[in-house]
Parts: sequence; C-alpha cells; structure tokens
Amino acid sequence: MINVYYLMDQNFSEFEQKILNGITEERWLKLAAELIKAGQPRACDPLDPDLPGGEEEAIAMLISGKLEALGMDVKRYESVPHRPNVVGILKGKGKGPVLMMNDHMDTYPVVEPHKWNKTNYKPFEATRDGDLLYARGSSDTRGNLACTILAAQALVENGIKLKGDLMYCFCVDEERDGTHGSIYLTKEIGIKADYSITAEPTAYGGDATKGDWGMNLSIANGGHCLIEVTIEGDKAHIWRPDTSNNAIVEAARLISYLEKMPFSHEITDFMGHTPPCTTIVRIRGGLPGEMQFSPDSCTITLAVVGIVPGMNLESIILDIENEVKSFVGDRKDITYKINQVKDSLFVPATDPVPLNEEPCLSINKVYSKFMGEEAIPNRKNAFNDTIRFREVGINAVTFGPGEDGWAPDNESISITKAVIAAKMYALTIVEILGIEEGL
Repeated sequence: MINVYYLMDQNFSEFEQKILNGITEERWLKLAAELIKAGQPRACDPLDPDLPGGEEEAIAMLISGKLEALGMDVKRYESVPHRPNVVGILKGKGKGPVLMMNDHMDTYPVVEPHKWNKTNYKPFEATRDGDLLYARGSSDTRGNLACTILAAQALVENGIKLKGDLMYCFCVDEERDGTHGSIYLTKEIGIKADYSITAEPTAYGGDATKGDWGMNLSIANGGHCLIEVTIEGDKAHIWRPDTSNNAIVEAARLISYLEKMPFSHEITDFMGHTPPCTTIVRIRGGLPGEMQFSPDSCTITLAVVGIVPGMNLESIILDIENEVKSFVGDRKDITYKINQVKDSLFVPATDPVPLNEEPCLSINKVYSKFMGEEAIPNRKNAFNDTIRFREVGINAVTFGPGEDGWAPDNESISITKAVIAAKMYALTIVEILGIEEGL
C-alpha cells in the first residue's frame, strides 16, 4: 500500500482540493458521535425473527433536518409506525444520471454492555482511543453514514451544481434483511436510481495512520437464510438415562456434521471470503418444569451463509436433509424435521456489477488517486441494502470504511479511514453526476 498522505499533496486539482478541505477529522468526529447516540437503544434491531424490531424515528428526524439544511427535498416513507425511511434528493441542474448514496439507521442490539470496556460500559457513547472510535454503530454504520453526509456538505458549501440527481436513501430494518426498509422502498414506493453506493464496511488492513490499508469494492453480495433442524427422541427420568434417547445429546452429535457439511453450488468469479457453509446460532431443548426428565426434542437453529448465485432455499434444505439422513442412518429411535425459521427471509446472492460500468469506474478512478491502485473487487458476505437495490436492476455496490468483520463487542471504526472515505465519496459523486460548465 502507498501512504495516502503522500498522495494527497500530489494527485488532486485545485478544484478537487477545495472540496476535500471541507471534510475534516473534527467535522466527522462531531457528526459521527451525534448520529451514533441518536435514538438509542430504541433503534437496535435484532435479526432474531421472534424478537421485536427497532424504532429508528429519532435518528430519522435528525437526519432529515441535516439533509434539508443541505437543500435536499426530503421525504419520509414508513410501512409501520416509528420506522421512517429517509429519502433526500438534491436535484441536478442538467441532464445526468441518478446516483443513490445509501446507508441504514438501525444497529445491532447491545446484549452484554459489561463487555464494552472501551466505552466505559456505555456502548452508545462514542469514545476515541488513538485512531479508533468505539461505539455500537460506529462501523455498522452510523460512522459511515456521517461520511456520506459530510461528502454532500462539502459539495454544497463549495457551490457545486451537479448535472445529475443526488439521492440520499437511509433505510430502516436493514439488520433484519430490509422488509420495512429497502424492500418497502423498492417494491411499494418504487424509488429508482441508475447507480447506488452503500457505505457499509468493506475496509481491511492494519494501522491506517501508516497507510497500510484499503477498501474493497464489493460488486456483489452473498446470500443467507435461517434454518431449523429439530431432533426428536424419547423422554425419560434423569436417573434412568439408559432408557432415553436424549434429544439434546443427539443434536449435539449432529452439530459436528452440520458444521462441516458441503453445499451444492457452482464456483463463481467472486466467491466471497466465506464459502457456502453453516453457522450454528442457537440450540434449545427441554421444557420449563421438566428438569427431572431428559428432553425428547431439541432444535438447532443455523444460519446458512456465503450463498452464491444458483443456490436456493430448496437446494439448501435438500443438502441439509441429506446430511441429517447420513447422521441418522438406519436408526428408528430418532426422527427429525427441517424447515426455514418462521418469519425469516431467504436472501439470494446477487450477480456482480461489471467493473467497466458505473459506479465502479468512477469509484476506482477516485480510489486510485488516494491509494495509487484500484480497489480490490469482491463479494461481500454480509447482508446490506445493496442486495435489494440490485434485485430491482440498479447497479448497486458496497464501498465504505469500517472493517469487514468488526468486533461484536467494542465495535470500532478507524477515524483515518472514515475521513478518507468521506473524501472519496465527494469526488465520486462529482465524477458520476458531473457539474455544470463554468463551475
């Protein structure tokens, strides 16, 4: 990697440098801290379909005001109360494409605040330690959201008149696969754009202050789904384990099979960091009031991740069923059931956006000015709203600061990477949408 600070003095025109000067560490820190805290913990939104969703109303109102202050025409759309999506449009002055900058307003919950020592056990208080800013939502993705707003602010403050329309689309319910957010906006409201950049984490590398880092350009996304496997045996008294087929014990033995099992799929050009596989996320067995009995039923909940194009729910369940059949063999004393988790969504993988099309061309042109080389293209495994926009035909990619695989507790984001990302966004917007002649 090349030190970005060295390149910063050489590769930018006077016009570009004027824009970049409006994006500072101080400004980013102030805005990120404000956004991180807004409406929390009510905006926490677990993937668990059996738990209530979040409420993003407070941060949506805050963001709406900030976009309106930049001259955007702002509308809010909600399919359920207290969960408004925010869409702001800065209308272009000439003929040009529509570029969407996207991020989401919900966050993962904080279930164990006692593990957040980096924030003095206050997970929603943005806390700096060296080049890292710690807080829930710092990396996923309110710190990233701050980058997008600063980019637009720098353009507006410099009087930049864009040819094309700049759309800012901030969604609810992203952590639960977008039912009330990106799905609602695309399927019910019908928002459209030519290109979309989602500011989710794609960064990697070591100490950002030394230049040893980068941001992948995620031109495709992997899919995922939640599956339940229930093992049923025989209930018996705890002091007579010899007379039971303990469902928990049998399920525990099955887990090792499920962890290592292969899935039927074809190799693609972009496979993602994680191949198609399972992650065990929950196991439950036994009934309240029956601790004197060994359980006759145990359910394993697993996430199937790394799904690539060509895989579907039916093929995945069939692969799992074949693995369970192999485990059970000829035994008649245990049975099983396999099904998709109730109220969960199957998220398919997306096809890659061609690198010789926008927004990839402009992102790489700008990225090269900062980093001395083009961004590495990849398939991002985690869900984000890019998937929903890609499903309706938008050239949608993911590109942003924050580590792709941030810590579940003591979540953090590199301040240096965030500020550089905001600068990249500003110049990319100009590159894609163009500016009126004479400016």
